[in-house]
Amino acid sequence: MRPRVSVQDSALRNGNFSLRIDPVRSEDAGLYEARVAYNTEVQSCQVELGVITVTLSPPGPVVENEPVGLSCNSSHRASLVETCWFHNGRLVPTSRTSCSSHGALSLFRPAMSDAGSWRCQLRYSDNEIISATYNLQILGFDGPTNPVVYAAAGSAAD
Repeated sequence: MRPRVSVQDSALRNGNFSLRIDPVRSEDAGLYEARVAYNTEVQSCQVELGVITVTLSPPGPVVENEPVGLSCNSSHRASLVETCWFHNGRLVPTSRTSCSSHGALSLFRPAMSDAGSWRCQLRYSDNEIISATYNLQILGFDGPTNPVVYAAAGSAAD
């Protein structure tokens, strides 16, 4: 996993033997174990790392008015019960109710107003709730609603 992992050597003296992974990938999910030996004493702990991903389909830049899908997946082992999507903090209805039973959301004609923070919230059969945020950027024209712009001769026009 090098060079994505690090241990702060200075923190070891204070009993902190934390592992930092940056950036986390889907394949990093799983059980991690740390063992520290000091004199005759051995300490150990186990931590399970769960990973949640938000992906675009098709991948790449999102162009205004071209369909795009957002999907949300997690390494959590329980059954997925519900997926809720939030855009800039507001719940987005994905069906007749406000949430759906799968992790995908389709934007059939994305507009510049669809840019911003999208958060998926997954609820599982064991009542575990997991969420992740994706900052959606959209390529398009974000100019005046009137396509005529007047500028004085000799000045600049945007």
